[in-house]
Amino acid sequence: MARRRHTPEQIIKKLREAEVAIAEGGTVAQAARRIGVTEQTFYRWRSEYGGLRIDQARRLKRLELENSRLKRAVAELTLDNQILREASEGNF
Repeated sequence: MARRRHTPEQIIKKLREAEVAIAEGGTVAQAARRIGVTEQTFYRWRSEYGGLRIDQARRLKRLELENSRLKRAVAELTLDNQILREASEGNF
């Protein structure tokens, strides 16, 4: 089966549907089945997106992308710095 990627907006909408199903007396397994995901995915989504609004989820994803970009930049600069330091210590 092909793996499916959900947007944060879709995830929040599905979490709301699941919470309604659970509030109506259903189990977590039934709610997860109703929204088309496994229980493990439901719990992971709930821990990451539980209580967020759609605009907050978008902002969270933007910040995560920016954070990963900045981490890569720092790693590249650190590597360049180490190379220059080793080159300056050598006898050329």
